[in-house]
Amino acid sequence: MPYLSIITISLMVFYSSQSRADTDYFVGGGVGYQDDKLDGGRATNGEDAVVQLNAGLTINSEHRVTATYSYKDKFKQSLFFASYDYLYDLSNKVSLNGGFLLGVGYNDIASETSVDFIRGLQVGTTYHINKDWSTDLTYRYIHQDFDEEGVDIDNSQQIVIIANYHF
Repeated sequence: MPYLSIITISLMVFYSSQSRADTDYFVGGGVGYQDDKLDGGRATNGEDAVVQLNAGLTINSEHRVTATYSYKDKFKQSLFFASYDYLYDLSNKVSLNGGFLLGVGYNDIASETSVDFIRGLQVGTTYHINKDWSTDLTYRYIHQDFDEEGVDIDNSQQIVIIANYHF
């Protein structure tokens, strides 16, 4: 956990040292769907709604670094991760993005809460409504290391829609 915080803070400090005209800060929130692939004798259906909060920055309209908190009520699952995306503009309003994420997951599937390393890939599209607002539609494939009391989370897949306020 301390390593993730150090990496996230280092990336944000490094990128925030860039010219202010080239840096766009944002905060946002979203909702979506998450499906966990569970294996083991005590495995159950891992589908549920997910809510997310995020904050980050975009540099030169091509590179985006984001810190995200994601919560799923089923299993009381919380994911904290930092992500990087490369943005490819299709027009002045629409861009495609793809990148990776690293973080930790807190899962309460078994009788004890477990903290595990997560990593994954994400792709999506961004629509810029105006200079202050944008929306993202993102698909994430997240690999988790959860393996407790006969239950194993092999991976999670998310589809989320997020609204971001830029300042």
